[in-house]
Amino acid sequence: MRLKKLSLINFKNLLQTEIAFSEGINCFVGDNGAGKTNVLDAIYYLSMSKSAFTMTDGQSVMHGEDFFVLDGSYIADDSRSESVNCSFSRKAGKVLKRNGKEYERMSDHVGNFPVVIVSPRDTELITDAAEERRRYINAFISQLDHQYMVALMRYNAVLAERNRFLKSSSDEQMLQIYDMQLVEQGERIFHRRKEIIERMQPLVEEYYKSLSEDREQVDVEYRSELAELPFGDILIRSRERDIVNQFTTAGVHRDDIVFRIGGYPLRKYGSQGQQKSFLIALKLAQYRLIAEMTEEKPILMLDDLFDKLDMRRVAKLLEVVSSEDFGQICITDCNQVRLEEILSNANKEYLLFTVDGGGVER
Repeated sequence: MRLKKLSLINFKNLLQTEIAFSEGINCFVGDNGAGKTNVLDAIYYLSMSKSAFTMTDGQSVMHGEDFFVLDGSYIADDSRSESVNCSFSRKAGKVLKRNGKEYERMSDHVGNFPVVIVSPRDTELITDAAEERRRYINAFISQLDHQYMVALMRYNAVLAERNRFLKSSSDEQMLQIYDMQLVEQGERIFHRRKEIIERMQPLVEEYYKSLSEDREQVDVEYRSELAELPFGDILIRSRERDIVNQFTTAGVHRDDIVFRIGGYPLRKYGSQGQQKSFLIALKLAQYRLIAEMTEEKPILMLDDLFDKLDMRRVAKLLEVVSSEDFGQICITDCNQVRLEEILSNANKEYLLFTVDGGGVER
């Protein structure tokens, strides 16, 4: 998938601009706060119908304005022309259209225009609680498998109902009904997460070694109670605790993903450089799985490319993503001289855009 043109109005701090992209590397430079990351987030919005950074639609409207509009023209890997339009107004809400036709459900759009973003905020996957890692894996798999996303939405709806019920009642018959529904959706979620993370593990290891030339073994492990017992048995075993606590204490909504280096927790024992290399390897593994399983290369976005990475690792990263396995790339950095130098040394062709004053210029 390649983005040919992006038009936007009132998106965050970007007033009105139109960008014509290269099929290869596109670089966005400017001062901190100029809006470079917002360009990438606009691309992400058109693919996922929401921000990459857990912001609400209203928070993505330029301060003092009532709406934003995003419009993208694409070429798919099979040469199909596609268009996506996303608009939001404080009065009318959000409207998402593909080739001029409005979606009835926003969720039907996810996965049609795959993207992978590498951002400094990815460190939250290491430093934050398990909820952040679940959010990541859910968004990732949702681009691969629409039925997974449906199962996830149904599971969360039943979970919310069960939790509300537990605050006022402990009726066994009603809890059994909720449990049957949780088991049906939860088992699907568990098996899909398990499969994807098992497929990611060797790819993360491969890319980590390539990026860092490090000898440490890295691991990605899916941790779930469902690996030990059937979900139905887990819910029965935890029912008394659920009634006392008045919420559901066990299930796939409490799963986690464990990152290790040299057999030890990455959060505790990995240096900043090792953590950054690991996160990039994780995202490159995600990219490769999406490309293989959908037969559509995602748009790869590298935000603040040089954050915590030395020049050698950046050069190695550019070498990896410039291979035939990858497609269109968007890079942001605040240092134009540094970015141009490393791209020139790597003998890579690119387009350069300057982001300043609410606009983007080539």
